[in-house]
Amino acid sequence: MLVGGHESGNGEDLCFVPDFLPGSLVTPAGRPLHNLLTRLLGRSRDADGSVPQPVVVLPMTFGRNPTLVADTAKTLRWLGTGDSNGDAAAPLALADAFGTGDHLTAWLRTAAVEVRRRSAEAAMLITADAANPFDDAELYRITHLVRTHGAGVPVETAAAGSAAGLLEAVRRLRLLGSKHTIVVPAGFRRTPVVSSELVPYGSGDFSDTEFYGGLLSERAVLRVIGERVRDALHALSHGRTGVEAGLQADHGHGYAHSHAFEESVGHSHPHSHGTGASHPHSHPAPIGRN
Repeated sequence: MLVGGHESGNGEDLCFVPDFLPGSLVTPAGRPLHNLLTRLLGRSRDADGSVPQPVVVLPMTFGRNPTLVADTAKTLRWLGTGDSNGDAAAPLALADAFGTGDHLTAWLRTAAVEVRRRSAEAAMLITADAANPFDDAELYRITHLVRTHGAGVPVETAAAGSAAGLLEAVRRLRLLGSKHTIVVPAGFRRTPVVSSELVPYGSGDFSDTEFYGGLLSERAVLRVIGERVRDALHALSHGRTGVEAGLQADHGHGYAHSHAFEESVGHSHPHSHGTGASHPHSHPAPIGRN
């Protein structure tokens, strides 16, 4: 089961996968994932005398959306692997994410080489649908690495929420002297759209702009999916579901948690340390501070 987030249009960009991998399913995270897994687990309990086959859940992120991994892990932990009657359900396994930030950087550097091969005068515009400040910031970090260690072509980025937002980035490249821009998606996008809005590459305001196509070929995407599923099944055979690791995937992602305000007002709250029981910490207000 493939779980899509903002890097795949909530799974829409992965619609080709079930055609090549019979039995695979694509779903957004959250309630749709929960409902789909609930139905699958119910069917596995209804199978007479057969051993339930494991269900592998694969978060489809290139590493920019760790919250997708953590939220998926929470859903799997909530569902568990059995019911109150003790009937066996299909074991659940959480696979490692499709890719990491390092993988994405390497794939984009390969794309930069291809951009230069297509046109020595072209600039490379790395794009993704606007998501949130932290995932978008990771896109800018990766773009800087591609620019620094790339193929010598101008490289810029845009986390756009519309075709108009993408056009602003193209116009900035024109002001910098670019005569031709090739737009490269930093995700699973395979069609010329931004947030479901069609972009008229090659005409009108985008007359000097070209869509690169999918960052990875369909064959490459399928190969990586197969590798992640095999690794997850191997780990499951050794008793590792991947859920506990997945719950920590977004640790440190987002705003840092500070106790500064809490200490100033003498706030008390529980801390949890790993798998042990949580316990309260009390932070008294400092003496002598008004």
